[in-house]
Amino acid sequence: MTVARTSAVRLCLLPLALGTLGLAACSSSTATSGTGTATPERAMDMAAPPGPPSPDPRIGLEPGLFDAGEAVWNLRVLSSTPPRPEFVGSTNSDLAFKDHYAIQGNYNGIQVWDISDPTQPVSVVTYVCPASQSDVSVYENLLFVSGEGLGGRLDCGTEGVDTTVSPHRLRGIRIFDISDIRNPEYVANVQTCRGSHTHSVLEHPDDTENVYVYVSGSAPVRPAEELPGCSGGMPDEDPNTALFRIEVIKVPLADPTQAAIVSSPRIFHDLVAPPRHGQSPADIAAIEQARARGAFVYEIEGQFGVLPDRAARQMLDSIVEARGGTTPTAEDSAAVRSWLDARIAEVVAQRQAQRDPDEPAPGPTQCHDITLYPAIGLAGGACGGYGLLLDINDPANPVRIEAVSDSNFSYWHSATFNNDGTKILFTDEWGGGGQPKCRASDPEEWGANAIFSIEGREMRFESYYKLPAPQTRQENCVAHNGSLIPIPGRDVMVQAWYQGGISVIDFTDSANPVEIAYFDRGPIDDEHLVVGGFWSTYFYHGRIYGTEMVRGLDVLALVPSEHLSENEIAAAALADQGVFNPQQQFRVHWPAEPVVARAYLDQLQRGEAALSESLAADLAAALDRSEARLEDGARDEDLAAELESLAAALDEDRGDAVAKKRRAALGETLSGIAARLR
Repeated sequence: MTVARTSAVRLCLLPLALGTLGLAACSSSTATSGTGTATPERAMDMAAPPGPPSPDPRIGLEPGLFDAGEAVWNLRVLSSTPPRPEFVGSTNSDLAFKDHYAIQGNYNGIQVWDISDPTQPVSVVTYVCPASQSDVSVYENLLFVSGEGLGGRLDCGTEGVDTTVSPHRLRGIRIFDISDIRNPEYVANVQTCRGSHTHSVLEHPDDTENVYVYVSGSAPVRPAEELPGCSGGMPDEDPNTALFRIEVIKVPLADPTQAAIVSSPRIFHDLVAPPRHGQSPADIAAIEQARARGAFVYEIEGQFGVLPDRAARQMLDSIVEARGGTTPTAEDSAAVRSWLDARIAEVVAQRQAQRDPDEPAPGPTQCHDITLYPAIGLAGGACGGYGLLLDINDPANPVRIEAVSDSNFSYWHSATFNNDGTKILFTDEWGGGGQPKCRASDPEEWGANAIFSIEGREMRFESYYKLPAPQTRQENCVAHNGSLIPIPGRDVMVQAWYQGGISVIDFTDSANPVEIAYFDRGPIDDEHLVVGGFWSTYFYHGRIYGTEMVRGLDVLALVPSEHLSENEIAAAALADQGVFNPQQQFRVHWPAEPVVARAYLDQLQRGEAALSESLAADLAAALDRSEARLEDGARDEDLAAELESLAAALDEDRGDAVAKKRRAALGETLSGIAARLR
């Protein structure tokens, strides 16, 4: 493992680089499973935390679209709702939440679900407005939607855009008024040179009149004839290039129609191309198999790939049609290979022409995700070849304060802070999300999470975590989007792994993250890779919501287990979550409730020598009486004094650093309960 710190241009996937080829996207604990024929090449040899079922029921699940086998451990599936007819066959993307609504992006628009009853989500809006990826965020009565695809239209039309330059194209941010969420009103858009692959919403405590949107665009720069000022040149050729920057949009809350770009921070200045790993043994074998069956294999600067069959068929069909034929010939195949080689050579030559041979290749030209945490004044940028730490105290002018690279990471994709802001977890979307990267032979450090501690304003590597259950070569799988589960006293995250399913991990011990719950389905198809699975999974108001790329929306609940107590689950549901957006974090607080105190107590009793038995018994009895008094609305000065005395007893210097922190938090919660009883 090599982590480098500094105070590539990443090689794009071939379809993006060439600009013409398509590629699918970027009670007690229980375990149930199905059986089937799709199995990994061999079982992964990994040490498992205590308790998981063995053998792992995720291995060998029955394939299927809506009838696939399922494996679930320490979770309960509350509902699985298929997509609306308008969105069947189109990719579901990210999720945002407001009140009792879940807003789901889709490459064809946005879907709003009423989740008042999580066992029966109800569709209330199916708004057709194509523009991949349609990632979504909410601020008060505004909804922001990303658009990057070349076919997105300003008028939300479904006919697409078939010209290189068009006044009808939308690439940027759409803004909707959702004062009446069941009737969204499209009020504005902000065009950007590279579109918006993702975006992040920043509510700054010192600016109540505006909200800020950080835009990450990863598509090729659009022509200046379509959007004046756009340039794809290198900085030494054009200091105003749209490369090597992000966009910051300021949205006046009094008049969102006046939203506009206010800055284009160059947070990638002086970064050089990071170290990169090669191809895995499974990938090399797959390429050789593809070559043997006559598939179109290409090479870009030492990296081999296979042209997707669908793209190859489209190209062959167009050649056959152009010559008036009906069946592809060997000459047609040779023409495709010749075109492919020539186009790759052209792309490589352009890149090499932009480089000074005596200087290192430049680093990333954009971020994928930027997670904003205004309470600590920091943002985590997952930016292709680097993980960045940004100072966002000036919302319009973020400043890079730290950058790390890792030869095990192929594509830094997303970032999540812990609640204290003392850790950050980055994900690696090795393979772009559309490839099987959780096979038994794939390295455990590739396509994984990397956990860093934050000390001062520097990041220090702690460990990796990768889904421990190997997946088949028919399942696209890699680390993707997730969120904290706000359990007081612990750092727990629920995360999507595409067709690897959902994994809940505890990274309280940063050096030893462990899986404590999961949900998985079998592959969509048992013979061919059909892209699907969970795009993102987030915890909101006591439930886990997963947006499934092709299957719709899943809702799950945590189940008490040896890893997670009933009190911890109940305390998480009490956390003060309001609006929830991807790539936006707020510091979570918990109310002074007996169940929150019991959650800390459960954690301390799990630890070695963290509490004496007598103190634990006295605390449990006092909390039982406190709960009864609070339910009755009664005052009790004597009980309040007892709680304060117990809180003082927790000051004893006992246990490790985590235990001491929990003791302090328990003491504060006891004091809060005491105040309520007076």
